[in-house]
Amino acid sequence: MTEVFRNTVRVRFKHCDAAGIVFYPRYFEMLNDFIEDWFAEALDWPFEAMHLSGHAGIPTAALQCRFTAPSRLGEQLTRELRVTHLGRSSFGVTIRFMGPGGADDDTRMTIDQRLVCVDTRTMTPQPLPEPVRTAMERYLGTETA
Repeated sequence: MTEVFRNTVRVRFKHCDAAGIVFYPRYFEMLNDFIEDWFAEALDWPFEAMHLSGHAGIPTAALQCRFTAPSRLGEQLTRELRVTHLGRSSFGVTIRFMGPGGADDDTRMTIDQRLVCVDTRTMTPQPLPEPVRTAMERYLGTETA
């Protein structure tokens, strides 16, 4: 059975525009925080180990998003991640931001993102470490490989 990585984030004043809704670039900051949480909490490869001693990074190669409803100051959003593609050095994820309670019918934004593991000294692709790749497999949907 495919696992889904989830956590929550509170919409803070710093995330909002003058209308009190999330200013769209702030979603991308929340997205990056969520990816960082996934690597630390579920994949056991925190960014400080990846970047500092591992000389690796996971820059975004492609990103597509759909905004379906606004998020407002003070709301607690649920974020969930599924792996859609797992290659040698690249991987794809689908991430959803949902309103309070994480109801499926309250999706605020959906993101399809492709990331590539690179050697930060040369900025060239490198294979994902095997323990990380194995951990990612738990989140890989059965409909894609």
